[in-house]
Amino acid sequence: MTTIRREVLTLPAAPLGPDNPLPPLRPLDEAHRIDDRDRADLPRDMARRVDYEPLRSLLPVQVRDGYDRGREPRELDALVIENDRLRATVLPALGGRIASLHHKPTGRELLYVNPVLQPANFALNGAWFSGGIEWNIGATGHTTLSCSPVHAARVPAPGGGEMLRLWEWERLRDLPFQVDLWLPEDSDFLYVGARVRNPHERPAPTYWWSNIAVPEDRRVLAPADEAWHFGYERRLRRVSVPRYGGVDRTYPLNSTYAADYFYEVPDGRRRWIAALDEHGHGLVQTSTDALRGRKLFVWGTGPGGRRWQEWLTEPGTGGYCEIQAGLVRTQLEHVKLEAESEVSWLEAYGPLDASPEGDWHTVLRGAEERLEAALPRADVDAAYDAWRPYADGEPGERLATGSGWGALEVLRAGWKLPGTPFGEDTLGGEQRPWLHLLRAGSLPEPEHHEPPGGTPVARPWRDMLETTAATPVAEYHLGVAQWHGGDRAQAVRSWERGLKTAADRWPLLRCLAVADQEGGHHERAAAQYAQAFDDLCARRPDGTAGAGGADTRGRWTAVAAALGREAIGALLAVGRTADARAVWERLDPVTRSRGRFRLTEAELLAAEGRRERARAVFDEGFEVADLREGDEAIGLLWARLDDAPLPARYDFRMRPDAG
Repeated sequence: MTTIRREVLTLPAAPLGPDNPLPPLRPLDEAHRIDDRDRADLPRDMARRVDYEPLRSLLPVQVRDGYDRGREPRELDALVIENDRLRATVLPALGGRIASLHHKPTGRELLYVNPVLQPANFALNGAWFSGGIEWNIGATGHTTLSCSPVHAARVPAPGGGEMLRLWEWERLRDLPFQVDLWLPEDSDFLYVGARVRNPHERPAPTYWWSNIAVPEDRRVLAPADEAWHFGYERRLRRVSVPRYGGVDRTYPLNSTYAADYFYEVPDGRRRWIAALDEHGHGLVQTSTDALRGRKLFVWGTGPGGRRWQEWLTEPGTGGYCEIQAGLVRTQLEHVKLEAESEVSWLEAYGPLDASPEGDWHTVLRGAEERLEAALPRADVDAAYDAWRPYADGEPGERLATGSGWGALEVLRAGWKLPGTPFGEDTLGGEQRPWLHLLRAGSLPEPEHHEPPGGTPVARPWRDMLETTAATPVAEYHLGVAQWHGGDRAQAVRSWERGLKTAADRWPLLRCLAVADQEGGHHERAAAQYAQAFDDLCARRPDGTAGAGGADTRGRWTAVAAALGREAIGALLAVGRTADARAVWERLDPVTRSRGRFRLTEAELLAAEGRRERARAVFDEGFEVADLREGDEAIGLLWARLDDAPLPARYDFRMRPDAG
């Protein structure tokens, strides 16, 4: 019998910390973009999907950059689904990640299991961690839900028994989704039924990739003779499989630099991908044909790739690669999901024993035969057909609670979404102002000089903001929504109107500063930033246990860190080093000791001409916890200070010509 139970995992974990309170107004800093030189060579359907609605903004989601690298034992709520053959461990508070898939008869772990929980800056909105199976919905990159809770409940399963349902509202594309996990009796395969719905009266761009971390000392098999190779130099090229550049790239450790290989699985061929060790043991993932794409991601054996592997776990821990499955050929594409429609599919994960060595086509044929014997393709299609009537089944016992954003959208639009209830009992503090706007037609003012909070930016919310009373907080949020909608001139006018009567001026001044930066007015932007930071400091809690107490002081620290970092960068960009130093001196000492701000300090010292002191910051050592994937800021600053090679601890370079 299949069982679902609660469990607690204890792992060394770094706390997530507070979200960045400033709205992400700048264009998305996403490394996965194609060089224009390669566009002409793309198949027409791929080129069309590459150009279809690429994500340009993180709004309405906020950046998660409050974590550090100080790990301590922490208890994590887990949900375990198992039968006599398999045991899957799911983390509902961390995007519904499958942390472990254990095959009982052989005692083998089928996934790469990270022994620590270390957030790093790989999700679209920041915090992400490596290992297990993650569900990536939204847009090119790791989902913004990587470190966020999702709803979970028991539901009836096909053929009797029960499934574990995960569901949430994805805010970048404004779409609800669900993932159903179940284990048929005596099955060696975990079944996953997935569905993305578009309840809107307009088409929506859609994206899905299931990312599976496996140990990197494997050979990766997929039924393809060609792949699209994408590296961090942003070139997309069609290459041969298994050999490219004279090297067999199906062995992850044969690549020097980080790279993606998107396999060209021929139409009509069964969709699957596997990673097998030298003895022929490993994991296979297969699916119905709707989940078309298959991919291998490798870190490579170069110093940058090795450093990232250490960064995401513990030194001495085995490295990993990722095998993946998605809706289209590559992760650079988005799919149009028509109005009031849905897309769904079924995946299966389980053990595979097959020879990984030898001629490519012989190896593939042998693996496919073993897969067909273990789980016939027809059985996968039949399991999908059996699951579809259960996808609308109402959840039973609630096992975990996600965000209240879905409940807010359902209240606003009155949608009926069978199988994925977003109840009013899930509404929380983040949704409270917007619930008030929805029901009373006005926005309440923040208390105790708190940051304004996140802004829903979908057109219906923007319409409500345009008709509510023009208070400073309403003008602030309206400007954010207008900025997201591409009406930047009107956004600036809204912020300027709000500034005239605002008691707390810094949120509006910061927005205007970003607008000036994006418009090329860097001197004016620096001045706006300086004024914004001055205004924020004027409202700084005095350290006494007054209104708001310690929580308010903690929020001030987070705001000051975020605003101070931006202000220093803007002031240094126009040569106002003394003003940048004045901002630095007013930051909290704990903030100044964080790795990101040690790097800022070195940049400030270099700008002041104190090169030796800036160089000493490197010698003293720092770790930028939220270093972005592909970010080369550390190496670029080092090159200004020293002709010596970049020290290994700071080398995160992911492309051949970096630095």
